This record gives sequence, C-alpha cells and structure tokens, in this order.
Amino acid sequence: MATVASSACVDRIGETAGEVWQVLAANGPLSMTRLIKETGGPRDTVMQAVGWLAREGKVNIEEHRRSRTVSLR
Repeated sequence: MATVASSACVDRIGETAGEVWQVLAANGPLSMTRLIKETGGPRDTVMQAVGWLAREGKVNIEEHRRSRTVSLR
C-alpha cells in the first residue's frame, strides 16, 4: 500500500523548485549535475523539484548521450 507524502516533504520539494528556478534564471541552462551543485540540495530533492517544474511547464529538459540539461521555458 502506497503512503502519502508528508506535507513537510512536499513543502521541501516546492521550496527546492523555487531555488532551482532562481539558479536557472541566474545562470541559464545547466546540466543536472551542475544544477544539483548550484542549489546545494540533496540530489533526490533537486530531481523531484525539476520534475515538479517540468510538470508545471516551467522548464525544458534536454537529454544528451550521458547527461540532461535543464533550462527555463
């Protein structure tokens, strides 16, 4: 049986989504690796935040051979 994410967890992802957006606005497109370093958050949380922003149509994710680049729409 699946459990529902706690509101604290969802809040943390939402806050990280804001940080991701600010980092991309300041720096332009970044690889996922660089984005994780720039935000300073846990890898999983940053990736969830990117997914959140992608779902809202606020970022583009381009896949390359061995990496992904994230940019604002």
